[in-house]
Amino acid sequence: MTVADQELGLRERKRRATRRAIQVAVLDLVSERGLEGVTVDEISRVADVSPRTFFNYFASKEEALLGDAPELPSADLIDEFVADRDSSILQGLSTLLSRSADEAMNDFEMRQRALGLVKQYPQLFAMRMATMRKFEDGIASVVARRLAQTDPELTADGDRLGNRARLITLVAFAGMRHAWTLWVTESSPTSLSDRLTESFDELDAIFSAGPV
Repeated sequence: MTVADQELGLRERKRRATRRAIQVAVLDLVSERGLEGVTVDEISRVADVSPRTFFNYFASKEEALLGDAPELPSADLIDEFVADRDSSILQGLSTLLSRSADEAMNDFEMRQRALGLVKQYPQLFAMRMATMRKFEDGIASVVARRLAQTDPELTADGDRLGNRARLITLVAFAGMRHAWTLWVTESSPTSLSDRLTESFDELDAIFSAGPV
């Protein structure tokens, strides 16, 4: 590892520590005073950062409370999924979604606390659904690329291709929601990625078993 790599690693660790400090501060303050009773200035003071630094990480206190939404993995990993012919599309999506659940998503304590607050504020739930719909759209476009590779006839019918990609994506999201629900309601922390793998293995077994 070069000196530059080491410095980058240190910067990234500091960035993550600052981000988490802001999130812990907003969770503590909102738990004590309610969402409307907390300001960005107060959150910044508790997190020991400036308001300017706060806005470098989050656009609002609501966004800080919700934490990071899942994001699509790198273009290389997406290309691997599109080109994969050795595993089923659900198995491939399991890997893709597991890689989308980054370290921030795996912060068990933070996620449990945020979930309790989201249930209290409908606007937070609406924001979460909006970010998840954006992620869903991204996954659907990736699934459509793979379907077009495996079944070229679908490319001649854009509506049919899009509908099938959306259906597969919704099934995958059901598996992800199942994994998420099990993970966030556990009494002790486990790996979200492991939970995703287990849920998708179960889905794949169900669809592969024929009539049930």
